[in-house]
Amino acid sequence: MATRIGLDLGTSNSIIAVVGKKEIISEPTVVAISTKDKKVVAIGNQAKGMLGKVPVDIEARRPIRQGVIASYKLTEMIISHLMQKVLGKVRFFKPEVMISVPAGITSVEERAVIEACVQAGAGKVFLIPEPIAAAIGANMPISGSAGNMIISMGGGTSEIAVMSMNGIVTYESKRLAGDALNEAMINFIRKKTGLVIGEQMAERIKIEIGSAVPVQEELTMEVRGRDGTTGMPTSIELKTNDVVEGFKPVLSEIIASIKEVLERTPPELSSDIIDRGMVLTGGTAMLRNIDDLFTKATGVSAHVVEEPELAVIRGIIYALNNLEHIQRILRG
Repeated sequence: MATRIGLDLGTSNSIIAVVGKKEIISEPTVVAISTKDKKVVAIGNQAKGMLGKVPVDIEARRPIRQGVIASYKLTEMIISHLMQKVLGKVRFFKPEVMISVPAGITSVEERAVIEACVQAGAGKVFLIPEPIAAAIGANMPISGSAGNMIISMGGGTSEIAVMSMNGIVTYESKRLAGDALNEAMINFIRKKTGLVIGEQMAERIKIEIGSAVPVQEELTMEVRGRDGTTGMPTSIELKTNDVVEGFKPVLSEIIASIKEVLERTPPELSSDIIDRGMVLTGGTAMLRNIDDLFTKATGVSAHVVEEPELAVIRGIIYALNNLEHIQRILRG
């Protein structure tokens, strides 16, 4: 019997788990390579620490961009690295792998994911649409005829879907999420304060003091970077309400997509969604008060699931344990 592995291959982080084992391993989807001989210097956590800090002969790269493969070879390395972590180097059988993909993925992008898994040592490869995996992991009753709405926001994509009878009725795959929020914060701080910050500092701001709406009890953080005028290292103090405005452009686009999906939803399912609300999953769902923002903007109550960043991998593991029941919704 081949080992069954679940893999949530994300733009920012990739999460892997083995059926029958409780351990869930998460690593940044980053590979550092030497530009001279193209050899791998570091993968995962070690490579992420190098982002924006490496010398000219080392390049730290993200092989997944906006939910799809940007560098085939580096993606293969990431998958191989993660599989080695959970299975070890010696394997007698090729494992069966189920991997989540954006709902709007093309057939060419699908083939690239399957090929990367096979080259990394997988046997059979199953693809599951990310919104369905997230909904299963969030314990949503998607097998019934009632409408269920999920918004799965990772690093590269926001998957917005209405589901019924184990299938997707309407969806929007928006290729912007957590990474776009970081980018918006970099631009906002440079424009507002003249401070130039990097990707990792923007991520810290988002996690430590970020909020989707203004708050009464603000958090404070020292932000370090480079003065855009003098080029000298400097730091400023930022509070939560200082940065709320920076996230607005990206969050407004996600809200527009949510409204678009709601407008295309059949009336019968719309009434179910009003009753049940929408469920938020993915790492970006951890942004403070994002549920309040979405509720206010759409008039539909929004709820963030517990441990939203693990919803997809939990859904994949459940799907692997119940393959005969969900075969119809798999792709590839």
